[in-house]
Amino acid sequence: MDAGVLERLKRTLNEKKTSIRNARGERFDFLGYTFGPHYGMRTGREYIGYSPSQKSVARIKKAVGNHPMPGNVRPWEEVCERLNRKLQGWRAYFGRGSTASAYRAVDQHVYDKVRHFLRRRHKVSSRGTRQFPEERVFGSLGVLRLQGPMGARS
Repeated sequence: MDAGVLERLKRTLNEKKTSIRNARGERFDFLGYTFGPHYGMRTGREYIGYSPSQKSVARIKKAVGNHPMPGNVRPWEEVCERLNRKLQGWRAYFGRGSTASAYRAVDQHVYDKVRHFLRRRHKVSSRGTRQFPEERVFGSLGVLRLQGPMGARS
């Protein structure tokens, strides 16, 4: 950007954080998204696009893991509501771009955390996959699924 324009706006650039990237040839992260070359899941062809960054996916996984904690003795409805609000907010922000793989990763993490939480809460000695299958967790138990047959897509 032209230095004169920045001066008139009374703004400065942070030289350490600012760089020029070729979005056609390399990926870069900005505002929680990764921009640059992506590959179509169906065709395998390259296109210029954007998707949630790995750092953003890791952050939501950590936040999701904080809701169904073993020491949480709140009623399931309250735990589920707080978890769903967190997921809805994340989906609202990251609802554009190539979200399929990020949504799958978050959904799998949510299922694992919720199943483990319910398994401990109900003192199930097995892994809990029979008592708490995905269909039940994302169905009758009311946990929001970001993607898939039971999830509402935006």
